[in-house]
Amino acid sequence: MKYGFFDDAAREYVIHTPQTPLPWINYLGSEAFFSLISNTAGGYSFYKDARLRRITRYRYNNVPADGGGRMYYICDGDAVWNPGYLPCKTPLDRYACRHGLGYTVFEAAKNGLSAGLTCFVPLGVSCEVNRLTLRNDSPAAKTVTLFSAMEWCLWDAVDDSSNFQRNLNIAEVEVDNGVLYHKTEYRERRDHYAFFGVNREVNGFDTDRDAFLGAMNGWDSPEAVTLRQSGNTVAHGGAPMAGHMFKLLLAPGEQKSCVFVLGYVENERDRKFDAPGVINKEKARAMLEKFATDEKVELALGELAAYWDALLGRFQVSSPDDKLDRMVNIWNQYQCMVTFNMSRSASYYESGIGRGMGFRDSCQDLLGFVHLIPERARERVLDIAAIQREDGSTWHQYQPLTKRGNAGAGWGFNDDPLWLVACVSAYIRETGDDGILREPVAFDNAPGTEAPLFEHLRRSIHYTLANRGPHGLPLIGRADWNDCLNLNCFSEEPGESFQTCANYESGVAESVFIAGMFVLYGREYAELCRRFGRPEEAFEVLARVADMERAIVEHGWDGAWFVRAYDAFGQKVGSKECEEGQIYIEPQGLCAMARIGLEQGYPRKALDSVKARLTTPYGTCLLAPCYSVYHKELGEVSSYPPGFKENGSIFCHNNPWISIGEALNGNEEEAFAVYRRTCPAYLEDISEIHRTEPYVYSQTIAGAASPKFGQARNSWLTGTAAWTFVNASQYILGIRPEFDGLSIDPRLPASIETFSATRLYRGVKYVITVKNSGSGDYTLFADGSLVEGNVVTAAKGAGEVSVLVTR
Repeated sequence: MKYGFFDDAAREYVIHTPQTPLPWINYLGSEAFFSLISNTAGGYSFYKDARLRRITRYRYNNVPADGGGRMYYICDGDAVWNPGYLPCKTPLDRYACRHGLGYTVFEAAKNGLSAGLTCFVPLGVSCEVNRLTLRNDSPAAKTVTLFSAMEWCLWDAVDDSSNFQRNLNIAEVEVDNGVLYHKTEYRERRDHYAFFGVNREVNGFDTDRDAFLGAMNGWDSPEAVTLRQSGNTVAHGGAPMAGHMFKLLLAPGEQKSCVFVLGYVENERDRKFDAPGVINKEKARAMLEKFATDEKVELALGELAAYWDALLGRFQVSSPDDKLDRMVNIWNQYQCMVTFNMSRSASYYESGIGRGMGFRDSCQDLLGFVHLIPERARERVLDIAAIQREDGSTWHQYQPLTKRGNAGAGWGFNDDPLWLVACVSAYIRETGDDGILREPVAFDNAPGTEAPLFEHLRRSIHYTLANRGPHGLPLIGRADWNDCLNLNCFSEEPGESFQTCANYESGVAESVFIAGMFVLYGREYAELCRRFGRPEEAFEVLARVADMERAIVEHGWDGAWFVRAYDAFGQKVGSKECEEGQIYIEPQGLCAMARIGLEQGYPRKALDSVKARLTTPYGTCLLAPCYSVYHKELGEVSSYPPGFKENGSIFCHNNPWISIGEALNGNEEEAFAVYRRTCPAYLEDISEIHRTEPYVYSQTIAGAASPKFGQARNSWLTGTAAWTFVNASQYILGIRPEFDGLSIDPRLPASIETFSATRLYRGVKYVITVKNSGSGDYTLFADGSLVEGNVVTAAKGAGEVSVLVTR
């Protein structure tokens, strides 16, 4: 069943009931200030870092779910309700939530009173704007009492949720002309504060949560709301909050609005105070003035819309398949931008307090957003490279505020270095900016260790070559992409990390997956060397690539598919010799993409095995058969119940590798079928089964061995977003950036007989028409002239190129 619908013209998903299977969320913000917002107005806000600069509180796994967030209490007679439904849960006469690009709108009505709440983070300003509009649709005048409420977090989200002996004593606020300032710890080490203000004179306020709620009450029934009276409380310690009260008189047909601003300010150290103990509010007042009227709010919304128009306008497609179009044109690219901002740090599944930005995650995410924001992609590449260590290994994660490696996760995930080659190559193919290879970048962010980015790539390659096992295959280290395959961490104690416990370093466990990566991205590195001044190194690396391919063919082929790995005792993992976990998806995808064993027909055989043994109506499972007992020599992968997460779920991130493999190896129909099975727009009709948002990808879907088969988890922050966009745009539609131009080589199913697309590439707009009326090779014409091959290069000075592709 459906809980809403796509409004493609407005680029929105419209939810028509608050009772969705899970909170369905959106992201607000595009630069430094970010908010998460659900279809019941839940969520939280932070500045840059979801742990270290958390502004509002959120309680994960709370009962009832999704409490807190943006709370507006509309008191009309005996009725108390919220346009987002929660926390009051008062039945509404009308409800809609419209999630758009960087904004969310709630539309609700009760007893002849309509409410509209528009929430967004404006461009270039560190705040969230909430405009609440009330309209009296009844024939009689109404006197409405309105309350706003939100709860402050004490900055460090981990400390806020644990260090109560200190935190219940430190809260400090200021109140100035109806603006409520949160200044906890500001008088000591911090130079930042937050505030919550409104463009209307208030009739009351509260900054003490316990006083606002009253004894034994929750956010669903605060005492102040029940009494229709704020306490004008000022918090001293305890739990600080920010809330306003208004009395609004509405004549029949009259409409009034209130513009609330939740803001973040950093002051210079020598300008922190206006007077002893009184914070400098100059920047906050300027921010409030910027959104002081409806006209100013509309201007900011217009700027936000123009921002997304420009971004998404870089790649647009029109085909007979509206679901393909809406994902490629809107939601898949939008999700790629969210992963650019968040990596895996802050969602309704990732709390934002541990992971920060992942090295391999950010490298892969770049594949999906480099065409949208090439300038910011360049900065991200350099940030990623700067956490590489001198031996070529990398920190597995880094914090976005400090850009330093996370010691908790450590290093030694042996696929990480090769992803740097993948993202740098993708960046140069998109932009032509080979100057980035000469950019000096420090190792481990240590001044004085700078070396050209090219040297970082060289060390990535040589780290893999220097860490090989008995079969000449790369050592697996702590893990290789699948962080739950822990062949060197024999974890036996509860609470011990599967990934980082260092009780067994075999020097034997090898990865066929990393070997396939080396072949694929070793060729990419060799091409960079060939083109940009290192021809001898290109020759040498290609020789090592050939050695690796021979090792895979000799030791990594199992007869009908590729082996996953060798464990610490030299035994095969992911082989017909195994009782469980006989076939894994990852090496089949990567080795098919790298065309390993092509002469022997291995890619085709491996993909056929995937279809026969791993494919389900909801997608392709990660492994089969699932593990039914815990194997300490395999680690976390065998700790999950069958069909969940790495133990045989449909791990959506790697399904595109299979689709790309099918496209490259001649099965266009199955390539598109693989794409469709996990694409959320095609799953909208079964939302009661799928459960997560029908407009964005999830990390995982419960596999066939699970009692919850088809149920998705971990939506939004997943490498699925980037890889599915790469698959759809570069392989199925076939519009792929190359070093010398734009390659157009579609791999279309018969159902798509024609499509048109526009692609902005290196400043030139390519207007592409594809006619798919048969089989065989395509013929290309650029501005009416026949093109040899499939790479189109714009003439110097051209602003637009018209391309016709036929077969």
